Amino acid sequence: MNFYTVRDLRTHPREVWDKLSETQEIIITNNGKPTALMIGIDDESLEEVLASVRQSMAMRAVNKLRIASVRSGRSDMTSEDIDEEIYKARKEKRECSRQ
Repeated sequence: MNFYTVRDLRTHPREVWDKLSETQEIIITNNGKPTALMIGIDDESLEEVLASVRQSMAMRAVNKLRIASVRSGRSDMTSEDIDEEIYKARKEKRECSRQ
């Protein structure tokens, strides 16, 4: 895996683009932390690549929610518990909107 800094993009863009063409993926870092992924694409694969990236991001979001649910103990809630929480939230929202 190839890592380049944000500064590298400004000061050595040709090197970064050449490496991207060669390896098809580069990690961009900012203050030593990974912040972006650059991947090589072409006109024919743009839509397919975008769809794959979006699907992957959605899956990551769902997994984060699952982990948070387990950590908070909400993963053990029954359907009745969930319905009760929804009822309470809607009731609270109605009361707030009346004020």
